[in-house]
Amino acid sequence: MTNHVLSNVEEQVISIAIDTIHLQAELVVPLDSQGIVIFAHGNGVGRYSTRNRYLAHVLRQTGGLATASIDLLTPEEESIDLRSKHCSSNVQFLAKRLLSVTDWLLNNPSTSNLKIGYFGDRTGGGAALLAAAQHPMSVGAIVTRSGEPCLTSDVLNYIQAPTLLIVGENDLPLIAMNQDALSHIQASKKQLEIIPGASQKFNEPGALDEVARLASCWFGYYLASPQQRELSVHAMPWCQINNN
Repeated sequence: MTNHVLSNVEEQVISIAIDTIHLQAELVVPLDSQGIVIFAHGNGVGRYSTRNRYLAHVLRQTGGLATASIDLLTPEEESIDLRSKHCSSNVQFLAKRLLSVTDWLLNNPSTSNLKIGYFGDRTGGGAALLAAAQHPMSVGAIVTRSGEPCLTSDVLNYIQAPTLLIVGENDLPLIAMNQDALSHIQASKKQLEIIPGASQKFNEPGALDEVARLASCWFGYYLASPQQRELSVHAMPWCQINNN
């Protein structure tokens, strides 16, 4: 583990032991953070993903959130290509890893006091939803981007954390999948945002910026204390969240 403190931000490269393997992660914790967002990457997307590194940067800069960017698969497991497995089996495997990472953060001195949020893309989105359903008391908020839920309704019924699902307008199969998932999620705060003109990878101009804005608003609000929530509404007028 390496540890650096720069400009009131603690940065660590960590190795999390799970059974016989070790997962590598980048942990960045602003000293006044109240929440931490774990990035659950889909297959073929690691912690060096340009998109997710940008999103993590925005969450830290605009929301004051800590971030944990973690490879849920080892290089050897990636080479096996788990994408060849059925989606639900893949999601279950990633969710188990995500819960182990969550337990590690809850027991780590520098992060144990932070509320946990999950950001998941593609199969990582399904893993985030499944992990939150299995341990609802550990998760404070969820955001998925182009998530592949592929979960049964009885699993989705257990999700209690405020959940935001983000899909591109041109990704019709995932729109239908996320609409169905949203109808089964029982959380009192849930929302589906469809980004105009965007595809699954959000390569279009401004598309990823909108994902970052929505995620920052959602996590910044739901991972904050009640007092900070009130302040965030006034401090970030560009945030528009349906809290009714």
